[in-house]
Amino acid sequence: MPAKPKILVTGGLGFIGSHTVVELVAAGFEPIVVDNLNNSDPVILKRLQKIVGQELKHYLIDCCDKEKLTQVFQSEMPLAGSIHFAAYKAVGESVEFPVKYYKNNLVSLFNLIECHQEFDIQPLLFSSSCTVYGDSDELPVTELTPLKPAASPYGFTKQVCEQLLIDVTNTKSIRALALRYFNPVGAHDTAEIGELPIGIPNNLVPYITQTAAGIRPILRIFGNDYPTRDGTCIRDFIHVVDLAKAHVAALNKLLNDTSVFFDVYNIGTGNGHTVLETVKAFEKVTGVKLNYEFANRRAGDVMSMYADTTKAEKQLNWKAERDLNNMMLTAWQWQKNIPS
Repeated sequence: MPAKPKILVTGGLGFIGSHTVVELVAAGFEPIVVDNLNNSDPVILKRLQKIVGQELKHYLIDCCDKEKLTQVFQSEMPLAGSIHFAAYKAVGESVEFPVKYYKNNLVSLFNLIECHQEFDIQPLLFSSSCTVYGDSDELPVTELTPLKPAASPYGFTKQVCEQLLIDVTNTKSIRALALRYFNPVGAHDTAEIGELPIGIPNNLVPYITQTAAGIRPILRIFGNDYPTRDGTCIRDFIHVVDLAKAHVAALNKLLNDTSVFFDVYNIGTGNGHTVLETVKAFEKVTGVKLNYEFANRRAGDVMSMYADTTKAEKQLNWKAERDLNNMMLTAWQWQKNIPS
């Protein structure tokens, strides 16, 4: 392996991808970024380079374009492996536009796997999701919790992608780890990068910060009649920097333990917070009062979901360190620093 192993990072200018690029550089890797800017902005590359203090190689291509993805592999050999973030990820939008989600999320992985096979590169780290568990009967969920029918097309694409990886890794042509992460929020401490939703946010925290900033007139909380402690959904929010560090830990395992062909890890904090508790935490740490109201439940939402992270802590030597207050504070600092 070269002194700085090259890692292809698809979706590397997105929310989780960009933070992972920072941690990869810090850990001595050379990230090769592939991103079609469908859910990002060119300014993120400039800000990323400012944080890491070096130029980063970026290919402006869509992973659904097999020919162009193959050219990237040809140009960048030898590659040590890849991390695959390039997917559509909004639960509500997937209910409305299922074909868009199936096409993008499946074809991009097909193409990446074929490139891995063609260029004989085994390690592939896959961005999965807690949505694979569906509306689980047991909490917290462990990696052995039976998967129930997904509550959204987005969740089902992640189930299908995991099964595809199981079947392909059984042929021993690639080795893969899937990280099932819970609800990534927050932003980098520099406030240079963070979640950058295009249009109306589908996720809670950017909607909170945009409401606080006056961009959105009101925050709607979907459902206050769930059988939870305050009637709102429960989620396991994890700081995006903690999540990025989990990717580096998982990548190191994939590169160093060649006996592993496929495995999955929950990446969360192990703590469930209600939507209302999250709103209150934001108000507390920022001093900004939010204008919010309750609305009907939203299609595709599960009532409660939080992780048992014991496996990741033991096998990857990783643990989430940041609390909900830090998540809300860094998200707000980022909101105030978002490029116009």
